[in-house]
Amino acid sequence: MKSSKPYLIRAIYEWLLDNECTPYVAIDTTYSQVSVPKDYINEDNTITLDISVDSVKHLVIKNDAMTCQASFGGKVHHIYVPIIAIFAIYAAENSEGMTFPKEEESEYEAYESDDTPTTKPDKPKLRVITNEED
Repeated sequence: MKSSKPYLIRAIYEWLLDNECTPYVAIDTTYSQVSVPKDYINEDNTITLDISVDSVKHLVIKNDAMTCQASFGGKVHHIYVPIIAIFAIYAAENSEGMTFPKEEESEYEAYESDDTPTTKPDKPKLRVITNEED
């Protein structure tokens, strides 16, 4: 069964926006493939990102990873965070949200990529039907 974590992250994100709150995600940068500006990582190897619509561009939260573009110190960075590395999503205003337990990187397989190729169904065949009387 697929992990519920990315679905919960997306739902909490929408809920925070609906309540006019600023969604933040807390990220454990020790996981491989995390791509965030190194200069902004805290001493405990975490980083907190404001992922509100005013702060990031092109935010996509898929089942396997979160991606966006964010500005740090006036420079735009491409952010890539495997879902497994996100350990909290919450409102900046009141800390309402959800935390997630630490997972082993070997559990990453539970997060299926949305980029897997799928076979396209056959195109429907159309034909003209006329109501002609003989």
